[in-house]
Amino acid sequence: MSETRSPREVFHALLDGITGRRFAELDALYAEGAVVEAVFEPLGPRRIEGRAALRERFLAVGEHSPLELAARNVVVRGTDDPEVVVAEWDYLVRHRTTGREITAANIQVLRVRDGLVVHSRDFHDHLALAGLLGTLPNLVPTPEERQDAPS
Repeated sequence: MSETRSPREVFHALLDGITGRRFAELDALYAEGAVVEAVFEPLGPRRIEGRAALRERFLAVGEHSPLELAARNVVVRGTDDPEVVVAEWDYLVRHRTTGREITAANIQVLRVRDGLVVHSRDFHDHLALAGLLGTLPNLVPTPEERQDAPS
């Protein structure tokens, strides 16, 4: 019988899956009704709900991203709530086509229940990533262009 992963272990499994480009496996780390908030996401959705939607998102990233990520300076802190951890780390990001590299800072607040992520608030350095990808001109969309703009 397998033991339930701790929030810290779930974070490390998530980070290992991302840096290992095993995007097809990542949704298994999330609860059926999980919510992921990409708080500072300038172009894509800022809120993704449900394991199925997360799977689609992970598969799209895996299929289309030209970036290789390596995690550095990883620190995971517990909180007063045993379900919640706060992780800080840097990605060494390499563009597979151009060979250019940058470092991008990240913070993630994970709530893990019964070994699965139920809620995540993600803070990534989208400005650094946009610079590497050459998408800086697209970084500030109009309200109409935002995917989560109110109707």
